[in-house]
Amino acid sequence: MKSKTGRIGGFTLLELVISITLVAIIILIVAGAVTLGHRAVSSGERRMDADERLRASLMIIDAQIQSGVPLTFNQGGAKEYYFKGERESLGLSTNYSIWGGQRGYIIVTYRVEADEKGKYALFASEYKIGTEHRQDTKLLDGFDEIFFEYHAQNDADEEEGEWTDQWSGKTLIPQSIRLNLVRAGSRFYVISPMRVEGSIGQIETGEEEIENQD
Repeated sequence: MKSKTGRIGGFTLLELVISITLVAIIILIVAGAVTLGHRAVSSGERRMDADERLRASLMIIDAQIQSGVPLTFNQGGAKEYYFKGERESLGLSTNYSIWGGQRGYIIVTYRVEADEKGKYALFASEYKIGTEHRQDTKLLDGFDEIFFEYHAQNDADEEEGEWTDQWSGKTLIPQSIRLNLVRAGSRFYVISPMRVEGSIGQIETGEEEIENQD
């Protein structure tokens, strides 16, 4: 029942409206803070996952390059290396498999591809010599640019020699490979040495004749 003073149960209508409004504002503020906090945590977790995947992928690429074996094959009577180096692709023979477990010589090919948003990804495809089973995976994505460079030097000084984005050597392989990654205007790179040297030794397989540098 409404009193002559305009109070309902001890509160005026104005006081009740103000109270409800303040409670609603407080609820909105708290809900917004909780949502922002959840988004920040989710974003941080995604960033950590992305960084971990990046480190793992770079470690795989580095391991495959450093475990490279300079195998050659017979092409029209001429011996050529499996190694093929281009700006946006790299092929080499190695004894390190992405999937592990495989034993023997592996031929791996890296290729750079652009998606519908104009971002670049790095894919890897490998197979074991003597088999036809090929496995593919995406190692890196979301970059503005991805490209390879190749380095040869005449001595132990890494400052000597030149970097090139295409390796045309038919009888030689580079001493180092640089993987360049560009994102948001920043560029960083990983340099992996090719740890191979010595004399050529021949290996026979059921499919083809290859050579190995011990």
